[in-house]
Amino acid sequence: MMSESISQSGLDTPVEEATLRAKNVNVYYGSSLAVRDVSLDIFKNEITAFIGPSGCGKSTLLRCFNRTNDLIPGARVDGKITMHGSDLYGPDVDPVYVRRRIGMVFQKPNPFPKSIYENITFAARINGYQGDYDELVERSLKSAALWDEVKDKLKDSGLSLSGGQQQRLCIARAIAIEPEVILMDEPCSALDPISTLKIEELMRELEKFYTIVIVTHNMQQALRISDKTAFFNAEATESGGKVGYLVEYDDTEKIFSDPREDATRDYVQGRFG
Repeated sequence: MMSESISQSGLDTPVEEATLRAKNVNVYYGSSLAVRDVSLDIFKNEITAFIGPSGCGKSTLLRCFNRTNDLIPGARVDGKITMHGSDLYGPDVDPVYVRRRIGMVFQKPNPFPKSIYENITFAARINGYQGDYDELVERSLKSAALWDEVKDKLKDSGLSLSGGQQQRLCIARAIAIEPEVILMDEPCSALDPISTLKIEELMRELEKFYTIVIVTHNMQQALRISDKTAFFNAEATESGGKVGYLVEYDDTEKIFSDPREDATRDYVQGRFG
């Protein structure tokens, strides 16, 4: 494993326009192919939405970008995934460092069973943060549009917050370690409409500073917030499973108003899925 400083150097040097690039990516769980031959580019300071029916590999592909699939026994990625041209799966790249550069917010809010303050500072402490922790907490919570709601109860448990507040706390926690990219796996699926609107407004603000990739089943959400949309579909395999594949990837307006593929048109018009 290379030293972190060299690993950082490899990932910090922009050599191409795309922030993230997937090239001919296949994902396996054991011997079963889950995602087939995906190629796409993710661009800086844009929100990219992954849409498609259940079982089409959206979340599986999303997890590949910060190597979270490494934690799943039997998971394997073929092809190439790069950040600024550097192979995220290279033999000398530390996956822990990749996850610091590319943060993840999960479908269900998952605050640590710690105070709001400690939720923000925990990862920073592990990573040797040397700055002012009070300033870090305030800055992160303000970036997640949560500071005004919790500034007087930072010692309270993160689990005491509402569902929408918990999800914004998780976003603040991801921001605290200063990633470049934030991955969001259906971050609003467990939230009420008002909380969903707040998260969507927050994503639009965060887009100014971060590159965001979101998996969503809500096509109207993708239309409201994303700059580009990738539509995935799935086909049955001989073993009775499903394999996901990329059907079409383009500007969101194009995907929803004038897609190239009939399957895309049928999906965004609600004819299946």
